[in-house]
Amino acid sequence: KQNMTLSADIISTVEFNSTGELLATGDKGGRVVVFQREQESKNQPHRRGEYNVYSTFQSHEPEFDYLKSLEIEEKINKIRWLPQQNAAYFLLSTNDKTVKLWKVSERDKRPEGYNLKDEEGRIRDPTTITALRVPVLQPMDLMVEATPRRVFSNAHTYHINSISVNSDYETYMSTDDLRINLWNLEITNRSFNIVDIKPANMEMLTEVITAAEFQPSQCNTFVYSSSKGSIRLCDMRASALCDNHSKLFEEPEDPSNRSFFSEIISSISDVKFSHSGRYLMTRDYLTVKVWDLNMESKPLETYQVHDYLRSKLCSLYENDCIFDKFECVWNGSDSVIMTGSYNNFFRMFDRNTKRDVTLEASRENSKPRAILKPRKVCVGGKRRKDEISVDSLDFSKKILHSAWHPSENIIAVAATNNLYIFQDKVN
Repeated sequence: KQNMTLSADIISTVEFNSTGELLATGDKGGRVVVFQREQESKNQPHRRGEYNVYSTFQSHEPEFDYLKSLEIEEKINKIRWLPQQNAAYFLLSTNDKTVKLWKVSERDKRPEGYNLKDEEGRIRDPTTITALRVPVLQPMDLMVEATPRRVFSNAHTYHINSISVNSDYETYMSTDDLRINLWNLEITNRSFNIVDIKPANMEMLTEVITAAEFQPSQCNTFVYSSSKGSIRLCDMRASALCDNHSKLFEEPEDPSNRSFFSEIISSISDVKFSHSGRYLMTRDYLTVKVWDLNMESKPLETYQVHDYLRSKLCSLYENDCIFDKFECVWNGSDSVIMTGSYNNFFRMFDRNTKRDVTLEASRENSKPRAILKPRKVCVGGKRRKDEISVDSLDFSKKILHSAWHPSENIIAVAATNNLYIFQDKVN
C-alpha cells in the first residue's frame, strides 16, 4: 500500500444487507464493491465469516451541470439494500444528485443453439437454415452481473445526504439539505416532496437537514435530524406535506458548556432507529445519544465519544475536522452501539452494563485472528505506557463509516481506503 491514498479509493459508505451475507461499500470514485460471506466448509470451519469480493461495478460517473456550471461528484454518499425477494439482490446507491437501483445477479448457464444466430451471435444466412433447432441452456463459469434497473434523477436541487427504504418495500425517500422526497421504486419520472424547510428568502436560512430514516416497521413514520441538534418525527398519515412534525426531540444546552463552537458541535451527523423501532440514536460531534420515542424532553442515554477533544475544538475548527460527519450503528439486539473517532479509533458502548471500549482499526494491529487490545487516551498528567496522548492523535485517520451485521457480532469499519471486518472471539 502506498502512503499516498488515492482519493478515489476512499470508502464513503458501508452497508450489510438484511441477512448479513452481503456487505457493500461505496467510494469516492463512484464504485460499489459487494463482498459475500464465505460458506462454512468441513475442513476449514474458521473461514465462516470471511468476506470475499463478489461483484465490483461503477455505479456513478462524474457529471457536469451546465445550467449551474457545477461539477457533480461521482462519490457514493449512501447505499441501502432492498429486502431480498428472489435469487437476485437489489441495492440503491446515490451520489449528490442521482439515486440508482442496481440488480446484482448470478449467471451460470448460457443459451446455445439459436436458429437465426450462430454461436458468436452473428445473423445466419436464412437460406442455410434447413431445420428447426430447440435452443438449450449450457452450463458455464459463474458470472456475477450488476445492471442498473432504475435511475431516479432531477429531483434534488441540493446535495443528497441520505436514502432510506420504507418497510412497505414499495417506496423510499431521498433527503437533501432542505427537502425530503418520497419515491415509488417503480416510478422514476416523479417523486413527492414530503418535507420542505427552504425559507422564501434564503438569507433567513438557519438550519439544514442532515439525515433522515424511516421507522423499521411502521411505513408512515420517519424522522429527520437537523444541523441545530433537533430530531423531528413525522407521520405521513397526518398530511401530504410533513412540514409540521408530530414530535420534536431536542436537549436544551447546558449554559456552562456554552462556547463559540456550541452550534457546530450540536449538529447531528447521523440518526438511526433501533431494530425494535422503540429508540432513536443520534450522533453529534462529541456524543452519541439514545432517545426513547415516548420521551421528547431529553435523551435516555448520553455517551461521550471523545470528550478529551473539548479543549481542542479551536484547532479542530481550523483544520475543518469539526465538520466531520460520523455515523453510528446498533448491534442486532439494540444492546450495543458503535461509532467512530479519530486516530482510526472506534467506540463501543454496552447499554446494559454501561461499559465502553475504544478499539483501533489499523494495519499494525489487525493480523488475521489477532485479538484487538482496548486503547486508552491520556488527557493530562502522567501518561502510562499503553496510553496514547491527545496531542499525538492523528486527525487525518478517522472512522466515519461503519456497519454491524444484522444478527451476529461482525462489524465492518471503513478507515480511509481500507475496510476492516472484525468478529467476536466466539466466531
